[in-house]
Amino acid sequence: MEFKIEKTRKKVECSYKTLYLSDAIIHKIEEIAQENDTSFNNVVVSMIKYCLEEK
Repeated sequence: MEFKIEKTRKKVECSYKTLYLSDAIIHKIEEIAQENDTSFNNVVVSMIKYCLEEK
């Protein structure tokens, strides 16, 4: 399965969680978000969903 950044603004129940990430990871995710004209959060959610589907 190819990794794609998905739109996450669907009306589903959501909760907040705090993640502690290294500055290097944050910088890379911000670059990916900027390249894809989306948010940091959207990239992280897309990555997590992709990894969970690949099990």
